[in-house]
Amino acid sequence: MEKLAIFGGEPVSKKIIPIAKPFFSDKTIKDVSDVLKSGFIRQGPRTREFEERFGEKVGARYACAVSTGTAALHIAYLSTINPGDEVIVPSFTFFATASMVLHSRGKPVFADIDKETFLIDPEDVLDKITDRTKAVVPVHLFGNAADMKALNEIAEDHRLVIINDSAQAHGTEYQERDIGSYDTLNCYSFYPTKSMTTGEGGMITTNDEKLWQLAKLLRSHGDDGRYHHVALGLNYRMTEISAAIGLNQLGELEENLAKRRRVGSILRDSIKKIRGLTPQRIEDKVNPSYSYFSLTMDLSQFKCTRNQFVEALRAENIDCAVHYPLPLSKQPAITAIMKPEACPISEDVSQRIFSIPMHPELSDEDLRLIIRGIEKVSKYYYA
Repeated sequence: MEKLAIFGGEPVSKKIIPIAKPFFSDKTIKDVSDVLKSGFIRQGPRTREFEERFGEKVGARYACAVSTGTAALHIAYLSTINPGDEVIVPSFTFFATASMVLHSRGKPVFADIDKETFLIDPEDVLDKITDRTKAVVPVHLFGNAADMKALNEIAEDHRLVIINDSAQAHGTEYQERDIGSYDTLNCYSFYPTKSMTTGEGGMITTNDEKLWQLAKLLRSHGDDGRYHHVALGLNYRMTEISAAIGLNQLGELEENLAKRRRVGSILRDSIKKIRGLTPQRIEDKVNPSYSYFSLTMDLSQFKCTRNQFVEALRAENIDCAVHYPLPLSKQPAITAIMKPEACPISEDVSQRIFSIPMHPELSDEDLRLIIRGIEKVSKYYYA
């Protein structure tokens, strides 16, 4: 049996294969330089162009660029809920999905997830609806798409608002429809690990003109004219620097998505053959964007914890991360102010999940080494 690098053996890769790798073309660098030289760096014409092109890309009538994905969620909640309203969110996702509900004076209610797709379970959503429920937030985690057919039917039957957390779903399609084209509000992040990035940044898309106009007010101090404030807004504007980066990233998105999907297919087929490891399940009606590539361990098959497995894989120079080690229903900042219902599937998955490298710059040799590293660590730790 090969000696693991963590115990002094030779790592499978001589260099670190990063989990994510933002790429910026020479044109992007020139465009950013042009913005800086112009002296006009606040929200302006490049931001408007980015909004228009992003909206066209996803099939939405309107788009509003903001400073972060968290800002996009905050604006979406402020636009749709009233103080005390309940918002059903998945218990297994990034913190902002729930924290921004609280910052909007609403109450997050945590629904559990499907154990194989890691996405919000429509049946549990149904169980969590009360007469105070105002909205449901599907999170299209890791670029996979939630069951929009079931969730839209629930929303229609109970007169609820759907707010899509599409932070990780640039280009994701459900039944051949882009996630960003849904009617109410769809929220994106352009954080560096996402399928497209502006460094920090976000976007809201919608087909509702009133929600679009309100989002534009809220992102800029509720100002409908110079020093004339008609709403209690915030400073969530995007800069021209970010927009210049975003325009280039958008132009490269289709090519990068094709590369991600190829990488995802290779990793999926290879990992399925490794005993005790299971990649995130993708339904046939979903065309994923593979913002991340995550998989779970059957811990009964291994004589190690997930964290030990991850550390061993990192020592082989295969970068990896845990998304996410603790469900929202167990986060201290949440439990300090409320007592969420238990979400046992989320709690279980959070102990068994980890993510491996996923980005367009991965070569076939990188993929071979990633799989070899996973096989090496698995064989060492098999029970």
